[in-house]
Amino acid sequence: MTHLPSDLDQQVFHQHRNLLFSVAYRILGTAADAEDAVQDAWIKWSAADRAQVADPKAYLARIVSNLALERLRSTRHKRETYVGPWLPEPILTTGDTADAVTDAESVSTAMLVVLETLSPLERAVFVLKEVFDFSHAEIAEALERSESAVRQAAHRARNHVRARRPRFTADRSRQREVTERFFAAATGGDINALMELLSPDVTLWTDGGGKVRQALRPVVGAATVASWFAAIGTVTYQGVEPADMKVEVVELNGGPGIVFRGPGRVIATVTFDFDAEGRITAIHNVANPDKLRAVADGTAHDVGTE
Repeated sequence: MTHLPSDLDQQVFHQHRNLLFSVAYRILGTAADAEDAVQDAWIKWSAADRAQVADPKAYLARIVSNLALERLRSTRHKRETYVGPWLPEPILTTGDTADAVTDAESVSTAMLVVLETLSPLERAVFVLKEVFDFSHAEIAEALERSESAVRQAAHRARNHVRARRPRFTADRSRQREVTERFFAAATGGDINALMELLSPDVTLWTDGGGKVRQALRPVVGAATVASWFAAIGTVTYQGVEPADMKVEVVELNGGPGIVFRGPGRVIATVTFDFDAEGRITAIHNVANPDKLRAVADGTAHDVGTE
């Protein structure tokens, strides 16, 4: 007999929807794929035998983790053959995330870039263990693996992430201040002011995905990166004249970022990584139009872990 979802089923699912998106987005790094995984989770939830569901939240998290892991495996090849650097799909986030520093850090562009270097299983295990505080036993059940396999994956993933992510970054008010100064210097074409904000070995990663012209390799060094951004106010970018471009500071991926808009479309986003002193160590610039839909539609996500 087919189970038809009741109003209560819908209510329960809706109550945990943010959480499901938060899990899927961190495992997948793209909002579109995360939304698809959440939709697939709803289909499975609608058909589930309620008598077998003791804890709806854990059950739903388990379904979406598995779906996200399957989807990550199937997108792997596409990412390996991508034109230029592959960056995660940026999302607008709500200020609530900012209050929980660990939530914000775990959804930052820089962290998602590091997670991209893990195997799909390591990534799913890391997200469930380190971000959502699932036990090894719960993860083993969710991903249908043995507990010892999960423990090993968790250990490898944690070491890998620790080696690649600095433990100390500037506090949020400092990050916001530096982002606003960067914004003013870039739109004003002030190379010297930009140089002061950049770490000497700053790296700029640009993702055009072969759809728009971008640097296919990382741009390294304060002088080169500063001149790249100082040109913003003087050159036509993707067919948009400087006078027709709107630039604003918003919250992207749990921290301050910049959105560039032309008439009727989002052209690019920029997010930053900072050192403990508040200097910019990495800049992530997404211009592939396929990856800007989540920002263009204006939905701000609550990516908290509750």
